[in-house]
Amino acid sequence: MKKIFATILIILSYVLIVGFFFTNKMMYIKKKKDEDIINRETKYGFYHQKDFDSLDKRDFSITSQFGYQIKGALYEPHHTNRYIIICHGVTVNRLNSVKYMNLFIQKGWNVLIYDHRRHGESGGKTTSYGHYEKFDLQTVVNWLKNEVGESLILGIHGESMGAVTTLLYGGMVEDGADFYIADCPFSELEAQLLYRLKVEFNIPGFLVMPIAKPFVKLRDRYSLKDVSPLSIINNIHHPVLFIHSKDDDYIPVDMTKQLYDKKKGYRKLYIAEKGSHAMSYAENREKYSEVIDEFFEDIGVVSNVQLGPTGNSI
Repeated sequence: MKKIFATILIILSYVLIVGFFFTNKMMYIKKKKDEDIINRETKYGFYHQKDFDSLDKRDFSITSQFGYQIKGALYEPHHTNRYIIICHGVTVNRLNSVKYMNLFIQKGWNVLIYDHRRHGESGGKTTSYGHYEKFDLQTVVNWLKNEVGESLILGIHGESMGAVTTLLYGGMVEDGADFYIADCPFSELEAQLLYRLKVEFNIPGFLVMPIAKPFVKLRDRYSLKDVSPLSIINNIHHPVLFIHSKDDDYIPVDMTKQLYDKKKGYRKLYIAEKGSHAMSYAENREKYSEVIDEFFEDIGVVSNVQLGPTGNSI
């Protein structure tokens, strides 16, 4: 009897330790400090504090569907109805979106950048890798349409978790954006977690996932299977540009290829020759910009003549 009791205690201890350890790492993933983001972006020539501070902007704070505040800023240097919303990746914040903001401003678009839940200045207690974030994106889109008018031409660019959020949002609402740009998304959260378990911990998935999945459901009220761009990609009828670096060792490039292969209707795929995870633009700037121009031309949203400034590099 004592041996049976001891075995039960060991099993329960293992379940609790594994369940709480891995779900804590997911839900409360360590975030990068603003200083570290700025230093990295400055190193690559994407960020100059003086120029960034000098930009005209409209700060906003919107109440999410879950009660916390979503913080961001709207940059409108052009007299145009063409807008891009940029969704950053996990552990960073809207400061990481500045390089993409600058790219699209130079192409004649107005840009909205914001902080995902639990990142930057936005509220929210946990990170859900696109599940709750897609509803926040919906709130941001609705706010922008109310501010600008329904006639706007809207695109959404997402990087990593932001790309997953972008695709999940696109699969959730038919009248969302006119096009989407997904830079290095994963195809399924469960598959991505299994991959990271193998790479980071060298642990077989069957020792963790059967425990982690119910813990996520219990603690954060969503299922891992619901965070799956692959399962909703056929719901996206608007054009999608998929981007990924071939040497990405954090999210495998094959995940983007899966999404591209399954997407119906117009889609375009760019596999960058250089760069690690989320570095396709940093390491392939000219080609990255050219691919976006080609995508815009293909889908008929080439920028019109602008009356405002052209947008200087920041």
